Amino acid sequence: MKLSRRTILQGASSLPFAVASLRMGALAQSAPAAQTTEVPPILFVHGNGDYDALWITTMWRMESNGIARDRMAAINFTDPLARSDDKVEQAGRSSTEDQRRELAAAIADLKRRTGASRVALVGSSRGGYAIRNVIKSGGAGDVSHAVLCGTPNHGVFATDDQPNSEFNGRGTFLRGLNEGESEVTPGVAFLTLRSDGMDKYAQADGRFIGKPGTPTGVTVEGPELKGATNLVLGALDHREVAFHPRAFREIYKFIAGREPARIAIVPEQSVRLSGLVTGMPGGAPTNRPVAGATVDVFRVDPETGERKGNAVYSAKTGADGRWGPAQVEPSWSLELVLASPGAPTTHIYRSPFPRSSDVVHLRAARPLGAGDKDAGAVVIMSRPRGYFGLPRDVVLLDGKQPADVKPGVPTDSAATLRLPASEVGRNVVAQFGEERIVARAWPASENRIAIAELTY
Repeated sequence: MKLSRRTILQGASSLPFAVASLRMGALAQSAPAAQTTEVPPILFVHGNGDYDALWITTMWRMESNGIARDRMAAINFTDPLARSDDKVEQAGRSSTEDQRRELAAAIADLKRRTGASRVALVGSSRGGYAIRNVIKSGGAGDVSHAVLCGTPNHGVFATDDQPNSEFNGRGTFLRGLNEGESEVTPGVAFLTLRSDGMDKYAQADGRFIGKPGTPTGVTVEGPELKGATNLVLGALDHREVAFHPRAFREIYKFIAGREPARIAIVPEQSVRLSGLVTGMPGGAPTNRPVAGATVDVFRVDPETGERKGNAVYSAKTGADGRWGPAQVEPSWSLELVLASPGAPTTHIYRSPFPRSSDVVHLRAARPLGAGDKDAGAVVIMSRPRGYFGLPRDVVLLDGKQPADVKPGVPTDSAATLRLPASEVGRNVVAQFGEERIVARAWPASENRIAIAELTY
């Protein structure tokens, strides 16, 4: 069974993601290997503008299948956004060489820490570029497996202009990675995971990159590589092909050589949370630490969003930007309050954390803008590990389908609700599929924003 874009757009949101479509070249390579060797250490690599916290559910699933926490790592690129021109320095942005250098250092550190001779690399989107660049630039001997999830390996566009854009399939960078009979490096096992037509960065029409009606020169097959195992994961979107449970199964199976024992996350009895506070100087996301930020963690009622007692954790970040650890229970719904210098006080509501993590990173909400000037309260529903797909998904904010989420190919990971001043203080329900978060509407007049941040 192949889940096509047409099927999903006709409202087949109840169809399971149980079956992947395999290209015939991949079929012969995908049989599980014999369980004869230990699973190599795994290094997760995030995409453009992102951070390592996106891998939290994947790492929990790995742990639930017996992969020790200290055998995994996730890189946090200093400046995660790509340059407009890879050859020209741009404040707060990174070049392909910057990312190659940082990833090579992270590989060396994981090898040193675990004593392993080789590690497995798993990358989302742009993270796959850094992986391929490291391997092709002499790092193949350090890498056993390379899993590229939604990586636009043949470009987000392929045109004769912008030759120095790393996202141009005809540009200098990607032509260098893709040259030759095979597009993979011998000695490393390569797997690509892609969507069946629902990846906004693998579309023939340019409307998803701001050029409606203009051919991009790429197709839905753009993330595939000649010489790799190429799997199609149905109607998952650009982020879900890395972070969805369906993607986890293929990642684990490819690296471990066997099916995972379970897909569900096994809760821990006691949970410790910590992370990094970062910011958006000049509007560009950065993974540089923010000092002097206050973090308060409250247990809240899952039905009302109201606090249950005093803060269970409260501290101010130092120069390293780190907060935590906060000790919580795996059944607690939480409110994390971030007061970061020069930014709105951000009330982040989260579903219970089933397991501990040290990558619970916090970043203040965007500043209140002109569109918020008449709002008494602003509540944002955010899905960092995927996009909202309509009619594929159940997406409800305050009991209604958000007007700012477009139907069709999933492109939106956030929805915004603005309430009048008379409704400040009431609760707001954010519902995505089976995940339900209740937030409180805080007064915008006090420079406060609430975010219901989905975990799944």
